[in-house]
Amino acid sequence: MFHCHVCGFNEYREELRTELFTIAGKPVLVEQIPAKVCSRCGEVTFSRETTEKVRQMLHGETKPVKSIQMDVFAFG
Repeated sequence: MFHCHVCGFNEYREELRTELFTIAGKPVLVEQIPAKVCSRCGEVTFSRETTEKVRQMLHGETKPVKSIQMDVFAFG
């Protein structure tokens, strides 16, 4: 059963999320990660299995499906 660790709500919606990680100082984007999103506060939760699969992708032998150019801005 789902229980939001931020607000305690028990309802969620399933979404595919895109997350940006930094690996050895390099930005890496992972698309279409299955997640549960709290219907009340919007907190995003990934299952242990999903988290482990992402970790293996980023630190293993998986090759990226594409590369993109990214603009970088400095705040302040």
